[in-house]
Amino acid sequence: MILDQPLKKLFASKPGKDSNAKSMLKSISWRIVGTLDTIIISYFVTDQIVMALSIGSVEVFSKIILYYFHERAWESVSKVESNDTKKEYA
Repeated sequence: MILDQPLKKLFASKPGKDSNAKSMLKSISWRIVGTLDTIIISYFVTDQIVMALSIGSVEVFSKIILYYFHERAWESVSKVESNDTKKEYA
């Protein structure tokens, strides 16, 4: 496949870490699930589909941004390797 190698480079930065592009795609896919959930709950609460769609459309953009930064913060936390743990307690 022609795009195989460029796509691999786009989605993999360092071993064990997600790339920025992968984090963004994960953010968007999670937001789709979250927005559908918000719309459904809003509909049950308000019993108005227009209001439910309005609520869902307002929160979708802010939550994508918040999740992206949340994901990047967790990626920046250093990971303890299993060998380091054994050395510490040995």
